[in-house]
Amino acid sequence: MDIIVLIKQIPDPEIPPASFKIDPSGTKVVPPAGVSPVIDPYSEHALEAGLRLKDTNTGSTLKAVSLGSGLNKELLKKALALGADELILLDDPAFADLDSAAAAAVLAAAVKKIGKFDVILAGRTAADWDAGQTGLLLAGHLGLPSLSRARKVEFTGGKLRVERIVNGGFEVVEAALPAVVTVSGELGKLRLPNIRGVLAAKKKEPLFWKATDLGTVAVNRLVKLVRLYQPVREAKCELIPGATPEEQGANLALKLRELKLI
Repeated sequence: MDIIVLIKQIPDPEIPPASFKIDPSGTKVVPPAGVSPVIDPYSEHALEAGLRLKDTNTGSTLKAVSLGSGLNKELLKKALALGADELILLDDPAFADLDSAAAAAVLAAAVKKIGKFDVILAGRTAADWDAGQTGLLLAGHLGLPSLSRARKVEFTGGKLRVERIVNGGFEVVEAALPAVVTVSGELGKLRLPNIRGVLAAKKKEPLFWKATDLGTVAVNRLVKLVRLYQPVREAKCELIPGATPEEQGANLALKLRELKLI
């Protein structure tokens, strides 16, 4: 089985709110100094799904693919340390700040350049924009079946078998290969690399593909970001008067009724 896993580099979502800055144009996040990016948590779930498929299907290969501009090579080499056979970085200034539609178009061109594959795994969404569209749009570009919100992915009986999260539980669906699967957090956390994997990854270098390496790709952004801002939160405190606790309680009830909260 030939597996492709899409992994995304994002700003660390755990940065303190005070360190979160937006550039003067109001359309971009300014990465805080000294805070390194991370691999998107949903991408990690997808990578774990790919590694499990590789573990249970002898002779399988796994290629990890990441898209962006100014990608952190050492961060993304974690995929190699965990067992990916190849890491492909689609790194070009033209790939900066892509919306879901444009990202899917570029990824489709990269998948076609890779050639042979049986399954493409991606996160259900990403923790930066939470759009949840790229994987499904990629399936549309490639004309492949898509299975979303997977909590378990198996290859059995010549078909892909997926447990898919639905309201109140899950459903089991099957698809012929090749197919695209978006993976949910219920699949489980990404395993930790061992020392042997880390040392082996240090000796490997990723492949870097520029926009020109993918041929003619229409990078058409369909969404225009008008304004990015942090909401202003205001808190007010009103002291309820009263000479005794009973009087304060009665005044509080009157105030809540006035506000139509009771």
